[in-house]
Amino acid sequence: MEQLLARVTELETALAQRDQVIAEQVDRIAVLERQVGTDSANSSRSPSSDAPWVKKPAKKRSSRTRSGRKPGKQPGSASVSRSLIDDPDAVFEVAPDRCARCEMSLQGAAETARVRRQVVDVSPPPPPKVTEYQVVSRRCGGCGHVSEPTATDVPRLVEPGATADFDAAGDSDLGVAVALRPGSPVRIGPRTTALAVLLTCGHYLPVARATTLLVTMAGVRVSTGFTAGVRRRAAAALETGFLPHMRSLLRTAPVLHADETTGRAAGALAYVHVACTEYLTLMHVGGRSSDDIDAGGVLPEFTGTLMRDGYYGYAHLPAIHAWCAAHLLRDLRAVSDTDPDGQIWALAMADTLLEANQAAHHARATGADRLDLVVLKRIRNHYLGAIAKGTTDNQGQPGTLATEARTLLRRFTRYEDMILRFAADLTVPFTNNCAERAVRPVKIQQRTSGGCWRTLQGLTDFAVVHSYLDTATKWGLDKLEAIHQLFTTGAWLPPTLTPAE
Repeated sequence: MEQLLARVTELETALAQRDQVIAEQVDRIAVLERQVGTDSANSSRSPSSDAPWVKKPAKKRSSRTRSGRKPGKQPGSASVSRSLIDDPDAVFEVAPDRCARCEMSLQGAAETARVRRQVVDVSPPPPPKVTEYQVVSRRCGGCGHVSEPTATDVPRLVEPGATADFDAAGDSDLGVAVALRPGSPVRIGPRTTALAVLLTCGHYLPVARATTLLVTMAGVRVSTGFTAGVRRRAAAALETGFLPHMRSLLRTAPVLHADETTGRAAGALAYVHVACTEYLTLMHVGGRSSDDIDAGGVLPEFTGTLMRDGYYGYAHLPAIHAWCAAHLLRDLRAVSDTDPDGQIWALAMADTLLEANQAAHHARATGADRLDLVVLKRIRNHYLGAIAKGTTDNQGQPGTLATEARTLLRRFTRYEDMILRFAADLTVPFTNNCAERAVRPVKIQQRTSGGCWRTLQGLTDFAVVHSYLDTATKWGLDKLEAIHQLFTTGAWLPPTLTPAE
């Protein structure tokens, strides 16, 4: 009998151990399934990392609600239309020679109608324009001294209107200044240099492809070394005037967006940081620490409202902080999709945030400067109710999902003011999409260039040049003209925070 009892006890212990192992394995399987199921809709992964063959239906993925707008072109958006011109380059008359019914010749027949049709197409690239500057030295008849041309003589060397290619300091190595500089007797002009920068930094092409495209589209043959070097020259030209000016403007913005993304350079991982507004963009490269964030020269002195994600590296900054709701919605979706019935609080919280966003949009549309107190109180009650429901459902529950849910609940409890900042202050946006759009080209350039930059300096130069191009684009400037101005008269500088000021 004692042996039988001992055997039963032994089996019960073994079964308890097995149940524990099974529970751990079930939990582990759930974690792995969640990892496999993560995408840009329920995690911080970028949309470019989503595999198209495993994407969920758009109806289940998107957190957006209907805007009420009709599909297609929206009222007020820019359009491109073409009209007939009066002086086409070539005119061809298309007319029938014989009657389509009796085949009689129509030579000299009366014309009943003439309809004009025009086709717009590109021409083969013409040979590049070559301008020769003959640098003349003269010997003085009085003292015998030989004088060479100086910067003050440049306007007399060129045709009228061409002096814009020479900067006032006389230290440019582009345009007509090549006439005064030693070295190769043949140089590349500023517009070709601007094209090379546009292709590599404005359209994110690898150096070799950009070089080939210059030949194909512009008829200018340059070396890959030239194309690779123009980005550094552009960044160097921006470091003295453009960057300090941008820092001083951004520090005075009422609302600022900040974000960071990884960039692989020289076989290591670096971080590209951005501080931006609707009309300004400034990026810099470093690590991910608080000191690296401060190295941009903007955020340590910024005291307005800072829209950011949940990274703790921003916590030391003196700004008024606001939390990006898009990140929170993805975190809520990750919890809700795994256990919709057990984590219903997450769906309730997401609905509360979206409801608050709709209320904020409606208030702005009606010209209000704040939400109605009754509406704001209802939003906060729903917010606190979702937290209470989640706390009750996950209290003492085992498993990784319950642990992550409790972590998320603590975040919503601790940072309520930051999360609902967009509802309490209508000048604060709902998401940090402004900053995320600004840093996205880093990933595009990295992907098109084989997955990395060869040097950290190359990534740094790209961040500087892209800051210039993105800012110019936000102000409605043509990228090519902005770069051409950089290499001739100097960098274009935004005069104020917004064009309306």
